Amino acid sequence: MKVLVLSAHPILEASVVCRKLLAGIRREAGISVVDLYERYPDFNIDVPAEQKRLEAADVIIFQHPFYWYSTPAILKEWTDLVLEHGWAYGRDGTALEGKFLMNALSTGGSADAYGESGTNRYTIPEFLVPIAQTAALCRMTYLPPYVVFEGRRLERQALAETAGLFKDLLCGLRDDRVDPKALARYRLANNAVGKLYGPGAEGAGT
Repeated sequence: MKVLVLSAHPILEASVVCRKLLAGIRREAGISVVDLYERYPDFNIDVPAEQKRLEAADVIIFQHPFYWYSTPAILKEWTDLVLEHGWAYGRDGTALEGKFLMNALSTGGSADAYGESGTNRYTIPEFLVPIAQTAALCRMTYLPPYVVFEGRRLERQALAETAGLFKDLLCGLRDDRVDPKALARYRLANNAVGKLYGPGAEGAGT
C-alpha cells in the first residue's frame, strides 16, 4: 500500500518527537511525507493538489503534536477545505472509500494522565473521536493512533526506539506485513507493533 504522512508541526525545527519520527521515514519508498506548515505558510491550501495526493494513497497519517486535545490549526483548515461534500462524503462522495486514516501524535503528558482517573479525564482515542467519525463519514477505516507520551522527557535511546517502531509500522502497512483490519482491533497502534508480523501473528490487545 502507499502511505501518505501529513505532518503538522508549526515549528518543526524545534520539535523533539515529530522531527525524529519523520527522519526515519523520509527516504522510504512508498511513503510520502508532506509538511503542511512548510507547504502552506499562509494557509492557502491547494485543494485539487491535496485531493489528488489523497487519491493516490491507501493509508493517510495525520502526524502532529497533541495541541489542546486535538490537532494544530492547519490540519483543521486542511480538513475543512479538502474533504469536500460530493468528493469525500455525501451520496456521490466516494473518493476516499476503502482507505485508512490514523493519527501519529506526541503528548507532553504521561500515559497515566489520559484516562478516567488521570488529569485529562479521557483517553487519547476518546479525544480523537471527531477524527474517527470523519473517517467513517468518508467511508474510510480509522486505525488506532500511534502515540508518543511525554515526548520531551524521553531519553535519546527511548526516542530512537519509538521512532523505529513507527517506521516499522508504516513499512509493515506499506509492504502488507501488517493487516490494517487486525491493527484496528487495538486501542493504540503502539501495542500492535511486533505482534502483527508473520504468519498468524495477530490478535487483539489493549
